[in-house]
Amino acid sequence: MHEVTVRYWAAAQAAAGTHEERLTAADLGQLRDAALHAHPGLESVLRMSSFLLDGRRVDGSAALPADSIVEVLPPFAGG
Repeated sequence: MHEVTVRYWAAAQAAAGTHEERLTAADLGQLRDAALHAHPGLESVLRMSSFLLDGRRVDGSAALPADSIVEVLPPFAGG
């Protein structure tokens, strides 16, 4: 497991109460668990969110290299 930077956007930022934090995880599944443990209010947002790993969309149990950046992008509304 390694430390990764997590950046929350829009509704994810509001639910987490922070824009950015460091969490420890080896893959995306562990990162979701760590984020939920730290911020239980994120559960509904994470179910609908997309995840970018160093700028590329990932899902499932993608491996997270040390010092990577994961961005949590909930669905955006607007026009």
